Amino acid sequence: MSQSNAILGLLTETSLHAGVGQTVGVIDLPIQREAHTNWPFVYGSSVKGSMRTLAESKWSTELDKVKSLFGPEMAHGESHAQAGGLAIGDARLLFLPVRSLTSHFKWVTCPDLLRRYQADCRRLGMPETFTIPEISDKETALVSTQHDLDFGLFLEEFRFTAKTDDHLDEAITKLASLMGREDAKKALEKQLVIVNDDLFRHITDYATPLNAHIQLKNETKASDNLWYEETLPPDTLLYVTLVAQPVYLNEALQTANNLMGWTQQLFSAEHAYLQLGGNETVGMGWCKVSLQVSTKEFE
Repeated sequence: MSQSNAILGLLTETSLHAGVGQTVGVIDLPIQREAHTNWPFVYGSSVKGSMRTLAESKWSTELDKVKSLFGPEMAHGESHAQAGGLAIGDARLLFLPVRSLTSHFKWVTCPDLLRRYQADCRRLGMPETFTIPEISDKETALVSTQHDLDFGLFLEEFRFTAKTDDHLDEAITKLASLMGREDAKKALEKQLVIVNDDLFRHITDYATPLNAHIQLKNETKASDNLWYEETLPPDTLLYVTLVAQPVYLNEALQTANNLMGWTQQLFSAEHAYLQLGGNETVGMGWCKVSLQVSTKEFE
């Protein structure tokens, strides 16, 4: 059976809290992180739930589209009679915005993240190949702007020796398409930094924002509770793999191309946004969406 594949780029425009519940650690409400890398990410089930909510709002009179993509509604304790035709992966990290002492913030990534993104592209038949530079030491960072070469580069408490790489422009051209911004290529040329894998792990551990929240008593306005919540900051870039496969609904076959076409309709050019994670009522979780559909045919 044929399938249609795509990559969904998510650029956060407000803080995003995709949490794991309350913990007994220093951070009361941490964000979701991968067990083996500790990199931030968002569960595919969270992405699917947000996409389904958007689809139900957009197609309130065409619920067959929703059922074809995401499966029928399921009562508590029941199992699906059939699955939806759209498989949605985790939202994986690609760029993390980090404070810089010498310039505007920087979008920071590492070779391992870029290798994983390329592996996902190859699996989906996406033509997103570029040469990934290697960085052997923690004191070196790759940049493409002369400012960092002239004045040095500082990220959080770290100072780097900034260097250029011949393949960086090629990578920037390919990755800019995920950001949903007309000025993405120009912005990345100024702000993209590639650091050593081990150092990037440290940055993702300690450079995410922690917000203190206080609950006040209505009568006295005195503090009743204090907790700390971790978030992904605005301008974080995530990506999601999408695989559409044919599905039968009411004995009618919906092709993979039909399902991917409906997915594209979800994010119209007029409002290509998805709200993801918690704290929706205070404006958190808004992501600019860019959908890149593979032109390769799979059987």
